[in-house]
Amino acid sequence: MESSLRIVPKPSSKSASVQDTSNSLGLHDTLQYGPRSLAAEVQTAGDLKGRLENWEATQDNLKLPLERNLYGMHAPMRRLMERRIVASMPHTLNAPQTNLHLDVLMGRDETIEVADVFLGREIGLTSDAHGEIEKKVRR
Repeated sequence: MESSLRIVPKPSSKSASVQDTSNSLGLHDTLQYGPRSLAAEVQTAGDLKGRLENWEATQDNLKLPLERNLYGMHAPMRRLMERRIVASMPHTLNAPQTNLHLDVLMGRDETIEVADVFLGREIGLTSDAHGEIEKKVRR
């Protein structure tokens, strides 16, 4: 848990440059590092993509220190412990990819995402609950 109070994720840094692969003359060393790729040198992912990928982590890094400052050290520890316990619980029989308890604890219970609508089931809900329980017990 990083203790910064950032609202928006920080921009990602450039991953490759010629200075990393240069020889003593300052040129790209093809024999040691392979052919030079301009796609690797140019930042292909925009700032928006990096921000969206790190959005939940940044929001956690904002909310947990604020909770610690307001309520004390027990509040973020309790929240993280509850998330870890709920994430380790087995899923329901009818919706194996969803975890409603974890969604409530993460604050995602009021949002509808693609994974909520398309659960990866093309055949629909299973009507044989006893068979599902037997499969889980045998594992």
